[in-house]
Amino acid sequence: MRVTQGTFSFLPDLTDEQISKQIAYCLGKGWALAVEYTDDPHPRNTYWEMFGPPMFDLHDPAGIMQELASCRQTFSNYYIRLTAFDSSQGVESLVMAFIVNRPEIEPGFRLIRHEEAGRSIRYSIESYAVQARPEGARY
Repeated sequence: MRVTQGTFSFLPDLTDEQISKQIAYCLGKGWALAVEYTDDPHPRNTYWEMFGPPMFDLHDPAGIMQELASCRQTFSNYYIRLTAFDSSQGVESLVMAFIVNRPEIEPGFRLIRHEEAGRSIRYSIESYAVQARPEGARY
């Protein structure tokens, strides 16, 4: 299952050259970038771990690509995304986020059905990443 979160999630994975061009676009807009990673990309898990502080003072895509390469080396089998923040309105607002690294095997999610009082049915989503069972033993 391919996780689809962020700006370019329905496109094929971006190459490093394409990522660098997106970084240049963000920097051209005056946005600060940050590198984040997680092993559980649940749709409600919006707060991924930060790989160092946001790069407010970098204005060259090469520096951010170097930080991304360092994160990929450290967390090669995790989801990694770049986030861009706009501070032009006086607050740091997230304006763009896109995945730049994926694990070899994306664990996916399962839908859990909950029967409530009054014959109501509620559903929730759980990531397979939080389970210890391998792909062939989940069901």
